[in-house]
Amino acid sequence: MATLGHLTRTAAERWSDRVAWVFDLPAATRTFAEIERQTNQIANGLIAAGVGPGDGVAILLPNVVEWPLAWIGVAKAGAFIVPINVRYRTADARHLLAHSGAVGVITDDVRHPELGALVGEIERELPDLRLVTSVQALAAGQPDHPPTVPVVAESLANVQYTSGTTGMPKGCMLSHRYFHRIAQVTTEPAFGLDADDVMLTAQPFSYLDPQWNIAAGLYSGARVVVLDGFHPSSFWAKCAEHEATFFYCLGAMPTLMLAGPVTPEERTHRVRFVSCSAIPPHRHAELEERFGVPWHELYGSTECGADIVVTADMHDDLVGTGVLGRALPHREVVVVDEWGRPVPRGTVGELWVRGLGMFDGYYRDREATAAALAGGWYHTGDLVTIDAGGLVRFAGRTKDMIRRGGENIAAAEVEAVIQDHPAVKLAACVAVPDELRQEEVKAFVVPADGFDDIDLEGLAEYVASRLARFKVPRYWEVRAELPLTPSQRVAKHALAETGPIAGWDREVGS
Repeated sequence: MATLGHLTRTAAERWSDRVAWVFDLPAATRTFAEIERQTNQIANGLIAAGVGPGDGVAILLPNVVEWPLAWIGVAKAGAFIVPINVRYRTADARHLLAHSGAVGVITDDVRHPELGALVGEIERELPDLRLVTSVQALAAGQPDHPPTVPVVAESLANVQYTSGTTGMPKGCMLSHRYFHRIAQVTTEPAFGLDADDVMLTAQPFSYLDPQWNIAAGLYSGARVVVLDGFHPSSFWAKCAEHEATFFYCLGAMPTLMLAGPVTPEERTHRVRFVSCSAIPPHRHAELEERFGVPWHELYGSTECGADIVVTADMHDDLVGTGVLGRALPHREVVVVDEWGRPVPRGTVGELWVRGLGMFDGYYRDREATAAALAGGWYHTGDLVTIDAGGLVRFAGRTKDMIRRGGENIAAAEVEAVIQDHPAVKLAACVAVPDELRQEEVKAFVVPADGFDDIDLEGLAEYVASRLARFKVPRYWEVRAELPLTPSQRVAKHALAETGPIAGWDREVGS
């Protein structure tokens, strides 16, 4: 019963003519009953076109109502989706389509001819691809009764490719049970979503967040509002307009919100709960004071969904501490050393997690799957500590750790200090090769509004006054903006490729 099809059918029975989805631009709404009927039509259209269990169907659409309709329609047909970011070009789109072996692409070359043109450029290189179509074409003339294809909780719903901050993206295999479990979690005490809530999401649908919002809305009866993208200057106005009560954000989004001008809607909204991954600890209190709502840390990943959270009862004591919270009831966590041995409480080590509703491995990548799930635990690659009370604190990433002359430097720690400077809007630190010290730290900084120039020497001294000298970046470069992944994290692989030369060298003063 834990399938996406079961969610839409049950929701239609419980809340039939209530509005379930509101799309801001272009404007569109769907009731729970309409979702059930239209996804059935899409599923029947796919089956008529020869798509079925074991087949992959890519979705190449922006944040429009057809995206989740296509997703659930594909799932009801027993197939799985391959989300493709609309900003991708030939090389990255080709990789996802070729690696997944997708047999079809659902797009819209009428309203978005550039997407149709992209598929046209690469489809001759994709021997598995036999169907390029739209939601409208699939649904036309099809019956609206549920398809008869057997779909179970363990059936594959998504091959969800990670953002690829390092190396080529890997396809996480996500089952129907995965999404059903996330939906259940949102109604439990940690979040408390119910049919009176209005969830708002601004991330691209090719990323996981809008998808779990959709699943949560179908499970809880909450309305889901989808924006066309994240626009810091109008975000709170949209929250107020749509009477949102809950939203999730991550990456650079909190910092960009704070960088914008103060607006009346920041305090006239109805938001009761903000869930956020990687809240900047030094600005946590500022976020709450400015926007008038509690911000709760949430730790998770594409592989596992939600793992660790700060709940309402522990929130007040943890504002600004950087603590991730405690493991949710469906998760076990352990902290281990480099040999996989549990470490004492309070000791930094790698976080491993296991439990219900996790991914089933990486698609067509046995080696990566075996490494990530060795011993039955998912090896997150994140460094944390756990105290005697079970509180988890982030300490960096094993792949985001800069090793300078025998000292390990957590990039996240240095970035947090740089971003605390009033002249800096956003910062990212990467490792660059160094003949003497193995690696050096390079910092990229984006000036805050009103700062046309940054005194890099002064900024370096500011960091040196707050961190050990060996942690202060040697190389500095000012950028108007930093490349971001679809999840609004800084794409550090793109920065690392620039090398240490561009910018200012603190050691030589030029």
